[in-house]
Amino acid sequence: MKRRIILTGAFIGMLAIILGAFGAHLLKKYLSVEQLVTFETGVRYQMYHAFLLLFLSTRKEFTPKALKTMYNLTVAGVILFSGSIYLLATKNLTLFDSQIIVFATPLGGFLLILAWLALFVNIFKQKS
Repeated sequence: MKRRIILTGAFIGMLAIILGAFGAHLLKKYLSVEQLVTFETGVRYQMYHAFLLLFLSTRKEFTPKALKTMYNLTVAGVILFSGSIYLLATKNLTLFDSQIIVFATPLGGFLLILAWLALFVNIFKQKS
């Protein structure tokens, strides 16, 4: 499980760098300032959660079940939150109907909050 967490964290981080560069250099010509800021929000949150996954991979005190829960919440949250933000920010460049995923951003954000809550609860329950 730890190997999967490290690989996923590294992949999500790498993808955030690629998408950030894509937004800063290529999309700048096609998106408004507001759309670029929105796109950057997706990149930023994706990178934050890549770091969270890498942090989780270093912890020995979590049970496999707790790690799996935090991992699944984080990955699903990043896909829904950042992924939907990328699609919404670039909707004028694609034929994608953004109304289909309007629920994905808040749901993804909620899953990310739950991942952090799970981290908090797991650490809080431990004896110092």
